[in-house]
Amino acid sequence: IFTHGFAQMIVFAIPLILGLTWNKWAGGAAGFIMGTLYYLAYAGYFTAVTGGLNMWRDPSFIGNYIVCGILVGYITGSLNNGSFNFKRMLGAGLTASITVGVLQFIFNISVALYGASAMSLGNPGDALFKIMLPMVILGFIAPIIAKVMTWYGLYPKHA
Repeated sequence: IFTHGFAQMIVFAIPLILGLTWNKWAGGAAGFIMGTLYYLAYAGYFTAVTGGLNMWRDPSFIGNYIVCGILVGYITGSLNNGSFNFKRMLGAGLTASITVGVLQFIFNISVALYGASAMSLGNPGDALFKIMLPMVILGFIAPIIAKVMTWYGLYPKHA
């Protein structure tokens, strides 16, 4: 949770904050860029660590980071719809992050080829906790950051 969970929170926080402060398209595009970069780094890291396993072809990595990165930004922007009301931002952030966390858990159980599948099938409760805890924390922290950004005018000004 403190290593990969924190990195995952950083990767998903950028599209979530852009979805809250700008719009759904900016959040989705940032999610694609951040998810792709994290997929490349994560798959490369685990390919180097495992030695012989080709982690680049694991479909759960693509779903967990690229697809979920797009979805977290797009869902947040769609639910928030340009509002700076904190309750609406918090609801949109939590809904998007919990939805993406559940999707990641489903990807790990159903389509993962290597380690994530074994971990998720061996102890599903622990796997769900390790996936959902960073996402729920992100759902609380990102709207707070976005709201503070709006206090200081750090959001796209609409003409």
